[in-house]
Amino acid sequence: MRQARADEYAEFAVARAGHLYRSACLLTAGDTHLAEDLVQETFGRLYVRWGRVSRVGNPAGYAQTVLTRAFLAHQRRRSSRERATDVFPDLPGSGDGDASLRLTLLDALARLPAKDRAVVVLRYWEDRSVEETADVMNVSSAAVRTRCSRALGRLRELLGEDLAEYARP
Repeated sequence: MRQARADEYAEFAVARAGHLYRSACLLTAGDTHLAEDLVQETFGRLYVRWGRVSRVGNPAGYAQTVLTRAFLAHQRRRSSRERATDVFPDLPGSGDGDASLRLTLLDALARLPAKDRAVVVLRYWEDRSVEETADVMNVSSAAVRTRCSRALGRLRELLGEDLAEYARP
């Protein structure tokens, strides 16, 4: 029985790793090292509780909730605000429009407060409802709507006309 459960966990982890990593990259505004740490922490927590989690109707949603809460807990720690630099390194192919747009969006996301960033990622990347987002973040639906409105306004303010220039073919 234990081997079957371990195999089931391994299959789930392999299937969800990419999606969780992409979500973590957005939550961390492009900090790939922190994103890897958050995904690893998520999988560690899931492994410990896999007996209960595997019986849940939506283990993928549970994993996303664990990831988001791990990110928010990390942001509350004082050391999480330390950054070596605020300049993105040069990436191969940075001359093409998609990379420029990605870097611009990640920079704008990085300027949002952690909870606002989490709301944007959950609502628009994960395509979750207001109620689902509120449940993941342990806040009311009204708080999610307020944070979402504030975050989108701030993103419009930060991106301004720059976004239009990247969106052109």
